[in-house]
Amino acid sequence: MSRAGEADGTRLSLTEVKDWLAANASEAERQKLSGYGIPNDRAIGVAMGQMLAYARKRPKDPALAAALWADGGYEMRTLALLLDDPATLTRARMDAMVDEFDNWAICDTACFRLFDKAPEAWETVPRWAASERLYTRRAAFAQVWGLSVHDKAAGDQPFLDALALAEAHANDARPHVSKAISMAVRATGKRNSTLRAATLDWADRIAPRGKTEARLAREVRRALG
Repeated sequence: MSRAGEADGTRLSLTEVKDWLAANASEAERQKLSGYGIPNDRAIGVAMGQMLAYARKRPKDPALAAALWADGGYEMRTLALLLDDPATLTRARMDAMVDEFDNWAICDTACFRLFDKAPEAWETVPRWAASERLYTRRAAFAQVWGLSVHDKAAGDQPFLDALALAEAHANDARPHVSKAISMAVRATGKRNSTLRAATLDWADRIAPRGKTEARLAREVRRALG
């Protein structure tokens, strides 16, 4: 029988994952989380790089991912996102998970490594952006950010629509939302010359509107040159 963590492609049990996490945890890593603005009250301290390497050696396993997510611990949920299969994700399941986001790291990991590869990835963006909930709105723009990198087949229109959403919410001064909008817009502008021009026009429109918008416009212009 394989030991948890061996690179043999076998499926893991929940107990094996917990054992591996416990064996690789440290208090020093747990303390680092708070320095990044990540709550560590439900963390045990396993480095992200270790979890990424561990998950890469394992097959996708939605059932295990669901059990890991239900546990609620930071590392358990991170591994849930890394081991889940985006092809199996439904709108209802993504919405339920987003409703439980309580920090930017889980939000971004979900969007960059799982949700942006789901069949209904683009459909989530306007719905989540409409929410006033902090990490639901962040997820909308983190999703665009992820899609800008991973959806090579997408045309310009979905990104133009996302720019309109970013314009509508550019006055959201909450740092965790504003940061995601900034990154989504900058990434959009780097896809091609058409989207670059549209993004610079976006910056010109929002710049006079207020302090938050002016800062976003400066960040976008600086990133695009």
